[in-house]
Formats: sequence, structure tokens, C-alpha cells
Amino acid sequence: MQFQTNMTRLYLDNNATTALDPRVFKAMLTEFSGPPANPSSIHYFGQQAKSTLNAARRSIASFFGAKPEELIFTSGGTESLNLLIRGLFGSRPKGHLITTSIEHSAVYRTIQSLENAGIAVTYLPVNSWGAPLFEQLEQAILPHTSAIVLSSANGETGVKLDIEKFAEIALAHEIPLILDSVALIGKEPQLMPPGVSAIAFSGHKFHAPKGIGGVIARSSLKLTPLLTGGGQEFQRRAGTENLAGILGLAEALQILREKQTEITQHMLDLRNHLEISLMREIPDISINGLGPRIANTTNLAFRGIDGESLLIHLDMAGVAASHGSACSSGALEPSRVLLQMGIDRAGARSSLRFSISRMNTREEIDSCIERLIEIVRKIRK
Repeated sequence: MQFQTNMTRLYLDNNATTALDPRVFKAMLTEFSGPPANPSSIHYFGQQAKSTLNAARRSIASFFGAKPEELIFTSGGTESLNLLIRGLFGSRPKGHLITTSIEHSAVYRTIQSLENAGIAVTYLPVNSWGAPLFEQLEQAILPHTSAIVLSSANGETGVKLDIEKFAEIALAHEIPLILDSVALIGKEPQLMPPGVSAIAFSGHKFHAPKGIGGVIARSSLKLTPLLTGGGQEFQRRAGTENLAGILGLAEALQILREKQTEITQHMLDLRNHLEISLMREIPDISINGLGPRIANTTNLAFRGIDGESLLIHLDMAGVAASHGSACSSGALEPSRVLLQMGIDRAGARSSLRFSISRMNTREEIDSCIERLIEIVRKIRK
């Protein structure tokens, strides 16, 4: 298949990372262009930086309805989740943990390592719905259950957790509920009802920079620090704070505070247009995940087509999407998430994820539809 080299490239892999918002970049320039300053220093420059850090902390914490001291800045989602999971169990892991087998690798592999160290783990079953059901949680709780770790929304299918129901159960049993909210924030508001003990998030998923994320942890949740050294982050995460990243994070969340409803509707309109158009023009495709989804994500199975081949053709046509996970050899394997949902290997191998951001346009989606229809028809011939 031949395409012009000057074609417009379309980025529809926003669950992997998003473009930096110009407003965010401008906010970060304040730190980049200022004098050198460490918020832990006691001189004038350090105290000015400390004041800037505290203002950003208050702004970010208020976005989640939390206290400033409940916010811990990290390098991103992976560190946040490791801090919450490993920090909750400390250096001598014991007890019982409940999760699912469709969690992001930062959760799944971390919990597997704790399981190897002696933690008992129950993996809630997940079927074609795409998320665990609260009735299953009730049945899985044991007298020594120490934590429940689940994703607010799955990053591959977009299927959401019924947070309020799960929080009610966790609260009733006095068990910490930790939420991986990396895929949710930026698409719709994050609920933190009583019963949610902590959430993890990452800035580059909602147009803030890479390398900055955070944890909102209720004051009652006791965590053993992963990083020790200085007394930063209320002695829960040592290391000089990434002030430029924090300013960018605060600005990105301020944009969401101002425009979340508009942003969510824009992404939902584009996603629905993509799905409806493709399903009208291309036979034998289906949506993976029957449960309610976040506004920007669709995971489509193109039956009878190898997803890796389709992904390569799309890239040649200037469309960035995603498929499965990369193994050590570099070959693309069927998605663990889709397989654990009961989708057969052929269906999983034929599936691609398209994830939209607020920066995508209707014209871009129309162009994607046109290119994808042409590619699928040629492959099936």
C-alpha cells in the first residue's frame, strides 16, 4: 500500500501518552526560567520555591477534594502504584490482597512479586463485561484481607469500575481500597467517596509532562516509604521535588476543573462517531468490553485480520493506535487483559485500541475512518 510521504499523521494512542498542553508548558516556564531554587533550602530562593510548591500542592489537592498533606508527589503512575501497594505492606509482607488479573502491569507485576513473597492474593474473575462486579468482592473478603487494589478504568478497554459500590463494601469491612486512576483522570471526574483510601495518577495521561504524578492517600492510611533520605513529602517520599513538573500538573488539572464536562463530551462524540462509522462500513468488528466506558477509549476486534499486520498498515498510513503488549523478543502478543476477559486468542490478536484526547478533531477522526476502511478492505481481499 502506497501513501504520500507528506500525509497528515493522526495520533490516536492517547492512553499511552498525551501531547503537552500549551498552557501547561507556559506554567512550567516559570520554573525553567527562574533562578535556581530547591524548596528544601532555607535561604530566600529556596523559600520562594517552597511557597510556589505549597500553592501548587493546595491547588492539586483541592481538585480531588483532599487535604494538602494527603498529596504525595511522585515520578508517575508506576512509582505511585508501587508506593501504595508495597508501602501498605511494608518490608515484611503478610496478609491477603484482592485484585484482578486485568490490572496494568505496574499493579499486576507488583502484586505478583508480593505473592511470591508470601502475600495471599485473590484475583476477582472478569468476563466480557470488562470489570469486576461488587458481588464478587463480597465473596472474596476474608478475615485477614489487608487491601483491595483495582483500576478506576481499564486502560485497554476503557471499562469503568463501579467505584461507589466497591467503596461502600471496603468501608463496611474497614479494608483499604486503592485505585489505579491513571486511565480515568482527564476523561471524567475521579470519585473519592468514603471507603476509597488512596488513588494513583500520572500527569502525562492528561496533557501534563512526563515524569510527574502523584498519590492521594487518606491520612489514616499508613505507608512505608519506598524512597528514603530527606524529609520531603511529609517524610513519605524522599527526593527534591520536580517543581516544574508540579506546576505543569497543577495547570493541567486546573484546565480540567474549568472544562471537564466540555472535554468529556467532545471525546465521547468523537469516539462514538468513530465506532458507529466503522461498524457501519466494516463487517465482523465488535467492541471489547460490555461495561460502561470512559469517553475516549474504544477497543475493537477486527475478526479475521491479524492485529499486528493491521497496526503496521495503519502506521504506514499515518495513524497511531495500539495493540496488545510487547514481549521481550519485540513481537506483539495477544493482550493479557482481553484473554482474561474470556476473549479467544484469535479475537485478542485481531484487536486494536484507539484512544482519543481533547486535542483530536472531527476531521482527524474522519480521516482515520477513511484510511482504516481502505486498509481493512484491502487486507481482507
